[in-house]
Amino acid sequence: MRLFGFLKRKDARDVKRKELPEDVKRVVEILKRVRDPETDLNIVDEGLVYGVTIEGKKAQIFLFMARSTPECHFCQMMAINVQRRILRDIINVLKQEGFNKIEIYNEIGLLLEEG
Repeated sequence: MRLFGFLKRKDARDVKRKELPEDVKRVVEILKRVRDPETDLNIVDEGLVYGVTIEGKKAQIFLFMARSTPECHFCQMMAINVQRRILRDIINVLKQEGFNKIEIYNEIGLLLEEG
């Protein structure tokens, strides 16, 4: 053990992931296949997914979909298209994995899409 080894912090993300139920861990891994078309990062590592609830074959996904430039109409349209693609891809990957009811909510609890 190094001199100050006891001061080393655990990564909070690792601790939280270890404590997740197995079905939620599985869905988080599935959601890593969904990529943000603007950044090409997966939506989990990008921080868009902040909640997952699983009940049998029903999945509820909670996303943080912040808007960056509300004054720019072109930017709004791009953001809407990116959001639609992400929502569509989430539904597709979860349907492929056997989920038959999928609900996707935004950060304030509004239903964005269901499939």
